Amino acid sequence: MNRNYILLILLFLLNGIGFAQKKTTTIHILNADRADYDENLGKDVQRLIGNVVMRQDSTYFYSDSAYYNEKTKFFDGFGNVHIKVNDSTDIYSKLLKYNGETKFAELFHDVILKDDSTVLRTQYMTYDRVGHLATYPNKGTITRNDKKLVSKKGYYRDDIKVVYFRKDVVGTMPDYKIVSDTLVYDTDNEMMYFYGPTTIYNKENTLFGNYGWYNTETELAYLDRRATLKNKEQTMTADTMYYNKKTGYAKALSDVILEDTTYKAVVKGEFAEMWRNEGKCMITDNLRGFYYKENDTLFAKADSMYVFFDTVTNEVHDIKAFYKVRFFRNDIQGKCDSLHYNVADSMVYMRVAPVIWAEDSQLTGDSINIKVKEEAIDNMLMYPNAFVIQQDSIKGFNQVKGKQITAYFKDNEIDNMFNEGNAETVYWLRDDDGSLIGINFSQSATMDIKLKDSQIYNIKYYNNIKETLYPEEQLKDNMEYLKGFLWQEDVKPRREEFLLKLKT
Repeated sequence: MNRNYILLILLFLLNGIGFAQKKTTTIHILNADRADYDENLGKDVQRLIGNVVMRQDSTYFYSDSAYYNEKTKFFDGFGNVHIKVNDSTDIYSKLLKYNGETKFAELFHDVILKDDSTVLRTQYMTYDRVGHLATYPNKGTITRNDKKLVSKKGYYRDDIKVVYFRKDVVGTMPDYKIVSDTLVYDTDNEMMYFYGPTTIYNKENTLFGNYGWYNTETELAYLDRRATLKNKEQTMTADTMYYNKKTGYAKALSDVILEDTTYKAVVKGEFAEMWRNEGKCMITDNLRGFYYKENDTLFAKADSMYVFFDTVTNEVHDIKAFYKVRFFRNDIQGKCDSLHYNVADSMVYMRVAPVIWAEDSQLTGDSINIKVKEEAIDNMLMYPNAFVIQQDSIKGFNQVKGKQITAYFKDNEIDNMFNEGNAETVYWLRDDDGSLIGINFSQSATMDIKLKDSQIYNIKYYNNIKETLYPEEQLKDNMEYLKGFLWQEDVKPRREEFLLKLKT
């Protein structure tokens, strides 16, 4: 059912009277235990008492008693009122006022409309036979099988089996609850359409949207004009969203925001999918996010991100980001093309041209593995082709190169490094006053490097040691750079690039 058809339904509901010709037909009195005329009621008014049965066209009217005006074709029915509209629709009340010319009925007190599996209950209702429209202007309740819907106002078209609910709509089903401002229920197709702020509750999730529909059979929901899917720990918001409760699948489009209150993380993008029953979520297209702490915030962006979580506890156990991955925190920055964070093991794996900047140091390798402890870096492994570059306090670059380098951190700073396998260094050796002694070139099988205040101050060499100290004036062009030296300060992530993106 498309939007145009739904709009047509609304027109029928609100203006059904105008779409049909009103044919005036005779009202037939089929039965009454007693009939007489009471001049006090009017000269044309007939009083019918006991088992009253009347008919107009194919509609039958039953009551304990009635007043019938033959001239105006208007009658009142009293006690056990029953209108049988067709083979499927029956209306009951205690009092009836019926206009035979307009075919318009008013029903009072304990009004019940039954139509197949649909039952409408209210205290006052009008029924237009021409437009097939039942209206309750005050509170009414509709039940259908295991569904119950309550609203302050409502309209029911018995010919097309559609209910229009208005104001304070509350729907109760075995597994969920719906609260809406305006709702259209197509009972034949078991479809509910929303035309105002609507919330769907179930045990696992809460859904919200300002426009959309919900299939009560398939449990597929479409929510538009800013939609939200929320559980205890996570919230997903987007301009448009699809959600299937049975399969746990959700699709979000345009200005998507994922927030996890447990991990204090927010991720934004333009497209997202979630497979709830499989414990997987993906977000892509202009992806950016941040992980916020009390004293600092980690910003990140990439092309795509996958989040894997436990389907029972909702706890995240893996995060994977792909293509043009960049992140920034005040004490550390990085980039790569593939990043995997194993939450359970507190390990971060960076692949494809990874680079880490920590204070004045740049760390690279074909791969980088980071061990996280208490939300801080504990150690970092670079392999193979590991390369650490550090700006000297005054001039030049200190360099450490090897097959494998492990950097150990303390208070978010590199405390020492262990270099093993074809280890090489270039070290600007200075006196206590900062004056340059010379530039030291060294090779060994392994090295143990100590740092203080982010600066190298001691190196120990082990096995096959070669060492040469040159005065600065004896260096030839580019001699002070190890093979493979590449200082990448120009591509280092800056705080500003993330802040600008997050504001869009």
